[in-house]
Amino acid sequence: MAKIRPETQLVHLGRNPKYTQKGVNPIIQRTSSVIFDSVEDKKHAIRHRANGVLMYGRRGTQTHFAFQEAMTELECGAGCVLYPSGAAAITNAIMSFISSGEHILVTGSAYDPTQNFCDKILTNLNVETNYFDPLIGEQIADLIRPNTRIVFLESPGSITMEVHDLPAIVKAVRHKSPDIIIMIDNTWAAGVLLKPLLFDADISIQSATKYINGHSDGMLGVAVANQRCIETLRENSYLLGQTADPDTVYMAGRGLHTLATRLKQHETSSLAIANWLAEHPAVEQVFHPALPSNPGHQYFKRDFTGANGLFSFQLKNRLSPEQFSQFLDHFTHFKMGYSWGGFESLILGYQTEDLISMRQYDYQPKLGSFFRVHIGLEHPQDLMDDLQRAFDRL
Repeated sequence: MAKIRPETQLVHLGRNPKYTQKGVNPIIQRTSSVIFDSVEDKKHAIRHRANGVLMYGRRGTQTHFAFQEAMTELECGAGCVLYPSGAAAITNAIMSFISSGEHILVTGSAYDPTQNFCDKILTNLNVETNYFDPLIGEQIADLIRPNTRIVFLESPGSITMEVHDLPAIVKAVRHKSPDIIIMIDNTWAAGVLLKPLLFDADISIQSATKYINGHSDGMLGVAVANQRCIETLRENSYLLGQTADPDTVYMAGRGLHTLATRLKQHETSSLAIANWLAEHPAVEQVFHPALPSNPGHQYFKRDFTGANGLFSFQLKNRLSPEQFSQFLDHFTHFKMGYSWGGFESLILGYQTEDLISMRQYDYQPKLGSFFRVHIGLEHPQDLMDDLQRAFDRL
């Protein structure tokens, strides 16, 4: 059979006839109670609850099973667990495998809530966290202790966009301690542009709030695990009370079908704007994984199949508080807001001290003010005009 290309795969994911009931899309099944016809029927449901058999609403419905099957295939895993947000997926994946007295290694460019969870929750549970330079590569082996249980990655890094040498990190960890669980926040790649489990990572985590949903109207987290981790991840997340509502899960499954087309447009527009910014006289550097100037670009070029709409840039000068507000307050198309991955363009600004407080390694930024942008589906020229008007305001 000929290899199916990503665009075709995404159109057909989650459309198993047992979930669609002869429709094009899976049904939306809302239920808490599941009715059993006999004692044996109930026993069968308990035995096969991990295989798409209805048992109890929190274990999932046909809507959940369709999306989990789709994500498992997309991320090349053995199974998928759903959560009410990306942050919940991260924290519950970690909690599923860590115990008091153990040690976790986390990339120093991780998403802020990931760092806060480690510093505020894991610390209280007697779990020690050490952060490392995202470009550490095989030298991560030097940080592994006898009680290290998890290595947590994120590539590209949040805001500063460093790309890991994923094969080198995985190889070094496996050589030093094969039992360590390797997790990665794979939200930027949307499960399409990078396949961490094919690099021998154990769990790939995403905020499906972002590109998978794609319309900024639902919050959802996913974690796809390999065979050795899926049962522990699934059962411990269930014990921690995790669930997701079927309507949001349905929207995420629908988003998968247009994901390839949307990602290509985000990539095309973001590269046009990133290259324009790189030549702008007010800009010091653009942090876009697809540009040669980006930290770890060589690993991006080797391991990823494309880019998306999220990147950052730094000005040559530090803006005063008044200039900072003047720059950000009057955009026409860019809006200030958290999250990303939707159809709309967003922007957030940072000063040097903000970046230093968010980086848990020897990060030495230049002086200029820093901005993260998400390039939406607007025409790129309109977005460049919007940015130029902001530069003109300075």
